[in-house]
Amino acid sequence: MNLSEFFEKYPDEASCVEAFKNKRLELGVVCHKCGCTEHYFRKTDYKFECKKCHSRKSLRAGTVMEQTNLPFRYWLICIELMTISKKSFSALEMQRMLGHKRYEPIWYMMHKIRRVMSKRDDKYQLKNGIEFDEGFFERVYNKEDILLTDGTEKKYKRGRGSERQAKVLVMVESEPSISAPKKGKPDRKVGHLKMRVMEDLTAKSINTEVEKCVNPASVALTDGYWGYKKLKEVIAKHNVVIESDKKKAAKLFPWVNRTISNAKRMLNGVHHNCINAKYVQNYLDEFCYKFNRRYFGDKLSDRLMIAAMESTWY
Repeated sequence: MNLSEFFEKYPDEASCVEAFKNKRLELGVVCHKCGCTEHYFRKTDYKFECKKCHSRKSLRAGTVMEQTNLPFRYWLICIELMTISKKSFSALEMQRMLGHKRYEPIWYMMHKIRRVMSKRDDKYQLKNGIEFDEGFFERVYNKEDILLTDGTEKKYKRGRGSERQAKVLVMVESEPSISAPKKGKPDRKVGHLKMRVMEDLTAKSINTEVEKCVNPASVALTDGYWGYKKLKEVIAKHNVVIESDKKKAAKLFPWVNRTISNAKRMLNGVHHNCINAKYVQNYLDEFCYKFNRRYFGDKLSDRLMIAAMESTWY
């Protein structure tokens, strides 16, 4: 739905509480004491009361909203805005739109939602043909993280492999297209995407991550980077293509290059490359989540709401 429809459907806090309540009942509320699945809902304190033993459970309990006091309407608006845009929102911009006085609770809320996105994508493995590549994303450190014992700041080298850049393993499903491609589009169709921040890009580290993220019956398509030399130990087939011409290489690996470029553009445009080193993965998870559900349309916010209500978000 567009924003006018959203605010017409959820005009106040009570309507948002009702939406979360209905979604929890749809997913099923189970009493933690007796296992009963039938409950009353207490509008006075937003709790479910078991019809059998009368124990109570908060509407927030076991959800992404647990242990927070932000209004339900904030959560619903934030979920809607984070899914309605192909790009993203900074926490500062979200704070302004919500009209909240403090920055930190809004920043924390958005990162909890990004963790929900991550957990949902972790349920699925990539399969069939997969393009591999390495991406390097700018990041910043807190001052206390870069101070040396003598009080001076640590100096980082520049360029590829700099400590200021997060090393990211990028994997995207890619198969030859049966139909003729549209003008300007790659001749390979794209599937799902995963991006993983790595401590290093050694063969051992890459294989460990591939075992988690990729179906072992898949086929890997990589360049000649030495870190991929042992992929056959964890994947069925490994095709290596070495191409020095950048234009030809872009055609051989169209989607992995395009997704890296789009992710960098999104992070730079919204967050201006001022992302703390500890949270790069969260922002990439948000990008991947929306990329993997690019055809969901109006259903995307509803699906994220369902994921946020499940007790396995953390």
